[in-house]
Parts: sequence; C-alpha cells; structure tokens
Amino acid sequence: MSDRPLSRRQAALGRAYGACRTFSRNRLAMVGLLIVLALVLVALFADLLAPYSAYTGDLRTTRLLPPSWAHWMGTDDQGRDILSRLIHGSRITLFVVVLVAVLAAPIGLIVGTVAGYAGGLVDATLMRITDIFLAFPRLILALAFVAALGPGIENAVIAIAITSWPPYARLARAETLTIRQTDYIAAVQLLGASPWRIVFRHIMPLCVSSVIVRVTLDMAGIILTAAGLGFLGLGAQPPMPEWGAMIANGRLYVLDQWWVAAAPGAAIFIVSLAFNLLGDGLRDALDPKAAK
Repeated sequence: MSDRPLSRRQAALGRAYGACRTFSRNRLAMVGLLIVLALVLVALFADLLAPYSAYTGDLRTTRLLPPSWAHWMGTDDQGRDILSRLIHGSRITLFVVVLVAVLAAPIGLIVGTVAGYAGGLVDATLMRITDIFLAFPRLILALAFVAALGPGIENAVIAIAITSWPPYARLARAETLTIRQTDYIAAVQLLGASPWRIVFRHIMPLCVSSVIVRVTLDMAGIILTAAGLGFLGLGAQPPMPEWGAMIANGRLYVLDQWWVAAAPGAAIFIVSLAFNLLGDGLRDALDPKAAK
C-alpha cells in the first residue's frame, strides 16, 4: 500500500488489496457474496445435499404434500421433493450464468473496443448492429432465437448470450473513446505498435473491470430470462429441475398448493438479489474514481 510501488506486480497487488478492503466494508455486498458462494457449493455438492431424488417421486403417498419435517418445502404434483429439485436446479442456474458470461462478455468487449478505437465506418457499422439488438426486449429476442434453434437448455444459453452482449459493447466503446485520447496510447502509437496490439494489450485490459461489474449486475436479468424461457417451455425440458419450469408446473396449484410455485420463485428472488448486491459492491470496489 505504499505510495511508490517498486514493481508493477506490487502495484497490482496493492490495487487488489485496496479493492478487497473497500468491498469488505460493504455489508450488503458481503451478504450477496456469501449467497453466491453458497449457490456454488450447493451446485457442486448437490448429490450429497439433496435428501431425495430430484427426478422420481411416489404418486400414491407423496403427491402435493405441504412442507413438513419429512419434506421441508413440500412435494410437487409428481410426488417429487421440491427441496431436492431446487438443490439440483442450482446446477442449471449456475450453468446458464457462467456460460452466458463466458460467451457474451468477451463478444461485447471486443466489439466495443474495436469500434471505439477504429472509429469511422467500422464504428458506425458495429454500433448500428448493436442498436438493432438493443431495439428488442431481451426476452422477446431470446424467444425468437430459441424458437429458431429449438427448445433446450443449450439453445437457451446460446440465445441469452446472443441477446446479452450489446450493453457490454456500448460500455466498452464509451471507455475506449476516452482511453484512446490519452498520452500513453499516443506514446504506444509512436513506438510503432499495431492497432490490434493497442486494442488487445493496452485498451481492453482497462475496460475489463467495468465489464465485470456490468456482467455481475446483469446476472439477475440472465437468471430471470432463463427462468422465463423455462416457464414458457423453451428452456430446460422436463424432467430437468429448472426453476422457471418448476414455477410453470406449480402455477396450476398456486391457490391450494402454493408451495409448489413459491419455493422456486423464492430461490430465483434470493439468487437474483444476491447478484445485484454483489455487483453493487464490485462497482464500488473497482471504480478508480471512488478510491481514496
């Protein structure tokens, strides 16, 4: 934490340490982080944590049972334990979140930095394509892509990723327009660095932190979009324990057996809230203008 670091590594570690201290002072962000870590652990050890099978039930004795000591969150219309299905469904939620982030964030980062640095016709073309994607609501556009690709969790992930990259491109372009005017970019140009090297080695790393924060804040929307596709029958297919499909299954019994739809709805709400709290904390920790 010295004012004059002796090396680039020490400077990077100092910034990371300062970001961790800032993040740890935000109690709500810590709560969000703990919930997200709990989601990861539940997904990893779902087979050990689930008290019953997530795919089989007994229609004669365990159909639509209310919450009890035997079934903490009750059972559904097929006699399956809802808690066990929620635990196994966390794997699907984490699968969707991770894959969409891995696919959409790099695409948006590359498109935004290239458009912002190149300018001219390249910038206009890439941004008009981005505007076309932004003109449609994310869920409606995802529905169109899933309808074309076919129902299934893999196609749902691809559709959500296709519709999620434009905001990242806009954010990266806005930062690139500021960064390319700085003195050190002019110095790199005078040294003879190629435009691709400038974009990938000197501009893109400076935009990563902002994109990470935006991705974290968008996780709630990604989860809700995946749940919406599952609710409409275009995401994960039965008997997979996807939370949106579980809500769709429970809507038939929402007045009398409310727990069938309430349990997965509460899970979606808690996880979405956790990612929002985590994103707020990361925004405060990674914002260089907020550093003291």
